[in-house]
Amino acid sequence: MILYPAIDLKDGQAVRLYKGEMDQATVFNDDPAAQAMEFVEAGCEWLHLVDLNGAFAGEPVNDAPVEAILERTKVPAQLGGGIRDMATIERWLSKGLARVILGTVAVENPALVREAARAFPGQVAVGIDARNGRVATKGWAEETNVMVTDLAQSFEDAGVAAIIYTDINRDGAMQGPNVEATAALGNAVSIPVIASGGVSSIADLKALKTCGAPLNGAISGRALYDGAIDLKEALTTLKF
Repeated sequence: MILYPAIDLKDGQAVRLYKGEMDQATVFNDDPAAQAMEFVEAGCEWLHLVDLNGAFAGEPVNDAPVEAILERTKVPAQLGGGIRDMATIERWLSKGLARVILGTVAVENPALVREAARAFPGQVAVGIDARNGRVATKGWAEETNVMVTDLAQSFEDAGVAAIIYTDINRDGAMQGPNVEATAALGNAVSIPVIASGGVSSIADLKALKTCGAPLNGAISGRALYDGAIDLKEALTTLKF
């Protein structure tokens, strides 16, 4: 499994939200690129970036810090938040991003996901964010009646690189991931699944690794910033 350290961007800073609430943001670093370098120097092999302002605005907002991260680090990075048209997908991938994450449009315009996945094999992931099994969109502000597994299975033949599944009620809450729901999703689709939301200890990583589903990896943010997870220990744990 791969550990994806998360850098969530709000107003140019690296922050973490509590359960997706923009007014409950904790600033962890004023220099997101420096934060990215800390993760890389500790040995991480991927970075997970989120443009929080972009997710609400429906278009990229934190371009400058993302570009600074891409310039300073040499590990692959994936980005979500406000990426909702082909031009934006092409622009980010041309700037050196390894993978774009499509969330809201996966619900509202699934044809775009399919088109992008065909045009950029291995570089398009679907972000599925959910409360109580139902998908939320537009920066988690709008809840839908779409069920997680139904949405994921609808992309089985689309060629997407991964599904990033976030349990919103666990995100930033340091209460552990929803292992049961993540495992169920991992076993319901052949697309690689990345777990997100609430990963707050080495024990959580071990639980995901042994959950009975072939997960691709796990995303962690607050726990790495708070020191609840030692990045080097986590990387070793997931490797063996």
